[in-house]
Amino acid sequence: MDRKQLCVKLSVQPSRGLMDEKFTVLVQNILPGFQLTVHALHQCEDGHSWEAFAHYSANTTGTVDVSQDPSLGGTYSGVEPMGLLWSLRPVSGSIPGLRLRKVNVQTPMVVTISVYQGHQMGGFLDQVPLTSVVVERWYMAPGVRRVPITEGSLTATLFLPSGPGPFPGLLDLWGGGGKLVEYRAALLASHGIASMALDYLTPQITLETGKIVDNDYFETAFRVLEQHPQILGSRIAMLGLSFGTAVTLRMAVYSEVMKLRCVVSISGFHVQPIDGPVEQIVALFNKNIKKTYLDKDNQMILRDLLLPIPTDPSLKVDVGRLQCPLLLVVGEDDQNCAAVESAIDMKEMMERAGNSHLLTVLSYKNTGHLIEPPFTPFARASTFKTVTCPPMKMMALWGGDVVGHSRAQEDAWRKTLDFLRENLYDNIRPGALFSNQDNN
Repeated sequence: MDRKQLCVKLSVQPSRGLMDEKFTVLVQNILPGFQLTVHALHQCEDGHSWEAFAHYSANTTGTVDVSQDPSLGGTYSGVEPMGLLWSLRPVSGSIPGLRLRKVNVQTPMVVTISVYQGHQMGGFLDQVPLTSVVVERWYMAPGVRRVPITEGSLTATLFLPSGPGPFPGLLDLWGGGGKLVEYRAALLASHGIASMALDYLTPQITLETGKIVDNDYFETAFRVLEQHPQILGSRIAMLGLSFGTAVTLRMAVYSEVMKLRCVVSISGFHVQPIDGPVEQIVALFNKNIKKTYLDKDNQMILRDLLLPIPTDPSLKVDVGRLQCPLLLVVGEDDQNCAAVESAIDMKEMMERAGNSHLLTVLSYKNTGHLIEPPFTPFARASTFKTVTCPPMKMMALWGGDVVGHSRAQEDAWRKTLDFLRENLYDNIRPGALFSNQDNN
């Protein structure tokens, strides 16, 4: 068909929404059976470009509805309403080991969705699309406030939901790469939970002194949340991923200051010297570094670092003493952490102690280490720099496959939000005002 005869209509609704919100992509005004490619393009903040694409044939009404019609090929196949986001991958010729992560949460992730004639496999930037639409995906909902925190030598950012509150709170810890990572906390605040993203491996105080922070650093962060006038001090949770789970579990069980309402552990472990400072967790990794190995693609597999799970109680957090609900989120193909073995051992410990009623385990097949918010593009492996001394730069194998992992991210996020709401709100509608006694 001649391009001049085409007047293709493309709509994406909503064109502006949260990162975890589904959209619909509708192509209209085409002939029945017309073959087309729907293409998504995103340039991230480091300048690298990512793309996803899918092949479709128009139905008898001359329409393609991405949320209902199957992709016949491309970066995903079948009926996948959000495949144009979760199957984003670096464009051909990009450097290996890229991972897509939002840095500035005050700006949206901008994606250009276009329609091309025919079933195309590449060269999109050299062609003129039939039509295009620009969409925005945000981690911060309208009204969410971003507040940098430096109190008590903290390197942190607090995200407050829209409205006067008071709100339940959450302390958000990422993994062994360090840095202040804000996008998950911003998204949690967009769902009504005041969330503090905390840098604990590379904070300013560590850069100045060369010393890794200890338990009092996390207790200071907790107190900042507890004492904030818009946060309910008796309704605070803690969420950790990877290395962050080691700290989260430690503080939940042993801290006399941090009285947590509930805990979420994603791709984590409980193995650590419990009588020593946080620095000893890093030392344990360094001691066991010989257990790591490279696969055939020279990707580093770290999952054996803490195996076998020790029987010595002094070398793992005694989760049998835990007094608040715990959610474990586990990828069964995690190649970076022994999360499966840790979850099994924690479950057995809690059963023996009689507190297994507090435990919920979400375990996902074909899922790797980096279980992130929904529709985050999948990375089976990426470059990674440790905070060990000296630092190690590697191509880390995270595990999982694109479809299984993406399914897990969507399901785990929904169930994590349900878990947090159940334990932080106690059946009180999110957004509703709490009585003053809840802050006591």
